[in-house]
Amino acid sequence: MRYRLEHIENFPTLASMKAPRVVVITAWMVALAITAAALVMAFVPWVQTANGDGLVVALNPDDRAADVSSLVSGRITEWYVKDGELVSAGQPIARVVDLDPDYLTRLAAERAQIQAEIAAVTQSRATAMLDVNRASSLLRDGLIARRDYELAQIKVAEGGAKLAESRAKLQRIDVQLARQSSQVVRAPRAGRVQTVNAGLSGGVVSPGSVLASIAPETAERAVALYIDGRDIALVRPGQQVRLEFEGWPAIQFSGWPSVAQGIFDGRVRAVDPTSGSGGLFRVLVDPAPGKRPWPDLRFTKLGAKVRGWIQMETVKVGYELWRQLNDFPLEFSKDIKASMSGKNAKDDDTGGVSKDDDATVRKAGKPK
Repeated sequence: MRYRLEHIENFPTLASMKAPRVVVITAWMVALAITAAALVMAFVPWVQTANGDGLVVALNPDDRAADVSSLVSGRITEWYVKDGELVSAGQPIARVVDLDPDYLTRLAAERAQIQAEIAAVTQSRATAMLDVNRASSLLRDGLIARRDYELAQIKVAEGGAKLAESRAKLQRIDVQLARQSSQVVRAPRAGRVQTVNAGLSGGVVSPGSVLASIAPETAERAVALYIDGRDIALVRPGQQVRLEFEGWPAIQFSGWPSVAQGIFDGRVRAVDPTSGSGGLFRVLVDPAPGKRPWPDLRFTKLGAKVRGWIQMETVKVGYELWRQLNDFPLEFSKDIKASMSGKNAKDDDTGGVSKDDDATVRKAGKPK
């Protein structure tokens, strides 16, 4: 029932009732919050990012962990290193002894026999060459038949074939001796012994069996990030990347890079053209020039986990919220939009001729 203002004086109890102060304050706070949220979504910028997890890797293959393998088959009789020990290049790792202790002696005897065969074949071939020269002179004088001369040439050819065969045997023996002389397996590089395959001690190993693994103490580091296929099309070499290393305290705001703390800068080095087994694409990131250097190798070792954010286009907070609610892809850059449209910014719909050029052509073609 409607009433006039002067009628309220007849109801003193109703006139004395007012809204609680808490309700009024809450209403004002809600109104201000809605207004502030609307202003933030409409005017505050937000940096879009393509995020992914990754690992610290070494760019140089020589800086990665290397396996020390046995070159010959045999049995390990002695280890010269332990886990965690520093080694230099060429330092002995283990001794591998052939199962036959007299194998080297027999190889040496076989080599001496082949050398004797080579000497005999060489002498026989030299004699056959003399016979060929004599037969050639007698053939010119008509004292022998051509068949005798040809038989002498055949003996020289047979001697050459036997000599080549004996030399090939000698080379094979030398290869076997060189391999068997590598019974002491040595470190291919300087570094720290990461693992020793102690389970092979006293057992039989074959060529190629891994005896130990050596990791270098210094390395040129990079980060391998694995990005989803929906965002990888927008990643380009040279883009800025924000990195959070495992074990390093950090506070990250992906949309506001200037507010983040404990985050390190990187730059996209390369993008793999194909995905890995998990459907993710690898993006190599190296340190950004002129920025704060990455943590020392003592704190971020090879293989440490990394979280990365590749910086994309800058949009408004409201648009970014709408995009994530609808699960839309990231905003395309101007270069990608231009490449997709296939037109230059100066071209119009007249076949690639700008408006100024079109006006000039029309003016020149106008009759005087």
